Amino acid sequence: MSKIIEIKILKLSYLILLMTTAVSSQKGKNIGLVKINALSNTLHEISGIAMLSNHNLYAINDSGNSNVLFCLNQRGEILREIKIPGSKNIDWEDLAYDQENNIYIGDFGNNNNARKDLVIYKVSGIISNVIVVSKIEFIFEDQKKFPPKKKRLNFDVEAFVHLNDNLYLFTKNRGKKSKATTKLYRVSATPGKYMAKLIDEYETCKNYSNCLITGATINQSKDKIALLTHNKIFLLSNFKDDNLFDGDIKKIKLNHNSQKEGICFKNDSILFISDEKTGLKKASLYEYLLK
Repeated sequence: MSKIIEIKILKLSYLILLMTTAVSSQKGKNIGLVKINALSNTLHEISGIAMLSNHNLYAINDSGNSNVLFCLNQRGEILREIKIPGSKNIDWEDLAYDQENNIYIGDFGNNNNARKDLVIYKVSGIISNVIVVSKIEFIFEDQKKFPPKKKRLNFDVEAFVHLNDNLYLFTKNRGKKSKATTKLYRVSATPGKYMAKLIDEYETCKNYSNCLITGATINQSKDKIALLTHNKIFLLSNFKDDNLFDGDIKKIKLNHNSQKEGICFKNDSILFISDEKTGLKKASLYEYLLK
C-alpha cells in the first residue's frame, strides 16, 4: 500500500512541476515589459522622454500643453519643472539628446501635414540650470503642397534621434489607405534654417494602424536605435552612417497595447517606455528588458 501511495505522490509532484513550468513559460512571454509607476496627472499627455548623464529622466507633454520640460526620477516622480524660454508648445512630440547633455525638443507634430513652422528647440544647460535655447527650423525637401493629397500625408513626425551632429527624423504616416511606411529625414543639429533631406523609407508592416512610429531613441554607444509603436519596438543595429535601415532590424512584440509615445535607453539592455493617459487609466512609466 505504501508503494502505491509513494507512486501517486511522485505522479502528483510531476504534474505540479509541469503546471509550474507551463505557467512560468506563459509569464515569460510578457516578462520584458514591467510597469514601474503611474505618472502624475500633470503628465497626462506625455509624448517624449530622454535620460541625461545625471540619470534623471526628462519628459514633455504634446499639443495644447505648456512649454515645460519635466525632470523626473527613475520612478517617474516629478523632481522639477523647467519652463523653456522663447518657446511655444504647438505640438511637442519627442525628445532627443547628445553627449553634451543638450536636449532637443521636437515641435514637429503635424497631423494635418499643413505646418510651415516646424522647429526643434536645442536646450543647453539643463543640468547646471543655466538654460540657453536656440532653434533649428526646417521644411521637408519633398513636400510641395500644404497639405498634400490624402494618400501622401506622410510629413507628421513623432520620433527622432541625435547622431553624428545630425538629427534623424522618422515620420508617422497618416496617408489614406497607405502602408505603414516611415520616411527618414536628416537635418543638422546646429541651430539655423534647413531643408530636411529625405534619406530612406521603411515599411514597418502592412497594417496601417498597428505599426506607426511614435517615438525613437539611441543608446549612449550610438550603435542601437529603438523605434516605438503602440505595441512594438523595432530595434536597429549594425547600421553605418545615414543608412539606418540597412543594418539589422529586429521586431519586438510587447504583448501590450496602449498609446505609447515615449522611449529612451536606461542602458544597453533596458529601455524606459511611457504611455499617455487613456480614460480612467493614468499615464504610466515602464521598463523593457531587451533579450
